[in-house]
Amino acid sequence: MPTIAFPAEVKAGEKRCALLPVNVKAYKLLGADVLIESGLGQHIHVSDEDFIAAGATVAPDRSALLTQGDIILSLHKLAGDDVAHVKQDALIVSYLDPFNEPSFVDTLCSKGVTSISMEMIPRISRCQKMDALSSQASLAGYVMVMQAVNTLPNVLPMMMTPAGTLKPAKVFIIGAGVAGLQAIATAKRLGASVTAFDTRTVVAEQVRSLGAKFLDINLGETGETGQGYAQALTPEQMQIQQREQAKCIADSDIVITTAQLFGRKPPVLINQETIALMRPGSVIVDMAAETGGNVQGSVSGETVSIHGVNVIGTGAWANGVAKHATQMYASNLYNLISEFWSKDDNRFALNIEDEVQSGCIITHQGKVVNAMISDFYASQKQTTKDGAA
Repeated sequence: MPTIAFPAEVKAGEKRCALLPVNVKAYKLLGADVLIESGLGQHIHVSDEDFIAAGATVAPDRSALLTQGDIILSLHKLAGDDVAHVKQDALIVSYLDPFNEPSFVDTLCSKGVTSISMEMIPRISRCQKMDALSSQASLAGYVMVMQAVNTLPNVLPMMMTPAGTLKPAKVFIIGAGVAGLQAIATAKRLGASVTAFDTRTVVAEQVRSLGAKFLDINLGETGETGQGYAQALTPEQMQIQQREQAKCIADSDIVITTAQLFGRKPPVLINQETIALMRPGSVIVDMAAETGGNVQGSVSGETVSIHGVNVIGTGAWANGVAKHATQMYASNLYNLISEFWSKDDNRFALNIEDEVQSGCIITHQGKVVNAMISDFYASQKQTTKDGAA
């Protein structure tokens, strides 16, 4: 029987993992053995005994687990030292960040490991059940609102009391993707007055269906990529957006930015001049702070005060609701594995020509086989070569 191995997450502060006991039973029904590292679920109060009761085996140590795993599933990519213990023909699946981790991808190639990047799952209807980016982003939208509420010195809903009427807080959300839409829905449920903006006017109806206002800004021609992400704006369009949304930002108690460009540095949407227009005590949450930031002056992993405005850039948003985030990510992984599980051969059936696998398999048989990533690396090398010349 093939062994599916689940190493514990070693990234500092990470509480999520890639497996719950209910998933163990599902993998066993596929015909696989499940091997876990001790302490896998400790941060979400799932004990080794809970996994054992579901049918898993606890490995004696991390290196033994990696050596035995035919398929290795995790949230974050393995450390470089971990890869040395992995079988040459093993399959590893996790977030790999291949655009920004070329040296790690080289390590996978040199080892001959096949790898799947969960960020690269195609955004097509067939893949919705495997789409970890969307599942985690949805939770991130919820958590960002809750962090803003806990920081804001006001209540969100209108309250009519004997001591007077409290006006509802005004919330402005920039970006109406999965995270933005969940943020809108959460803020509305809490009673706030919500306005949202997105460069893709096609999402305006979704914003309004949640009870929020859509801020119309004429940016000329915009659109979205084949993966469903917003197209990058021109510098001129960025200036228009910043200028037109400044008034709405200045009038808001909470601003949440969710603009992230796949594989690229996120755009700066709010400069310090605009922050200075906001009332002291107001809150901005910068979803993209970890990758460069939508807000000038935001700091990854921290909350800072800029002109009296609290700018939250703590990141790892879904980690704030780690148990449900684990439930969703573990389900995404299982749906991916089961989709391509061959009952006849009792194994994961690799097929780099498949429309799903061709989009998310990064390395195979010592080579980068993902067209998008290989093209990106080639362009980066050419840029470096031209710069050196």
